[in-house]
Amino acid sequence: MTRWSESDVGFRPLRVDDLPLLYDWLGREHVRRWWGELGSYEEAVEEYLAAIEGRDPADVYRIVVGEDAVGLVQTYILADYPEYAALVDAGEGVAGLDLLLGEASLTGSGLGTYVIRTFVSQVVFTRPETRACVADPDVRNHASIRAFEKAGFRRVRDYHDPDDGELHALVRVERP
Repeated sequence: MTRWSESDVGFRPLRVDDLPLLYDWLGREHVRRWWGELGSYEEAVEEYLAAIEGRDPADVYRIVVGEDAVGLVQTYILADYPEYAALVDAGEGVAGLDLLLGEASLTGSGLGTYVIRTFVSQVVFTRPETRACVADPDVRNHASIRAFEKAGFRRVRDYHDPDDGELHALVRVERP
């Protein structure tokens, strides 16, 4: 297993010129399996452009290894998305986290666990009001659930997501 470090891995806010690569990642089988079917390029641009321009409160970053963009990680305050906050019922002061590794060759390398642990520490918990962080991988995505658990998250419960019709595992980590 590869050992990752801060000298190898970083995060950079997503920019408009990243959108073609992000769209490519979203269309790859290993990503599409868990993130759902890809809409049009224009739909993807509008979704992520809203965050880039500040019209959507999510903070979206490229995961960078060396000089190469290899994935996406985003965080948001659950209260900014009331329907989702009500669905997962995680309480006040909770952030959400989503990530994807766009490069299939990096899955299973320990990078996901490293990104989760580091991003939560360096980005999510820098907001003083954030007391916990949650994520919700599909229950069939055993590798993702393991990566979150190895990064210190614990599985709280499972819930049915009406948006995709699937069962998801709610995983959570408290501020240290």
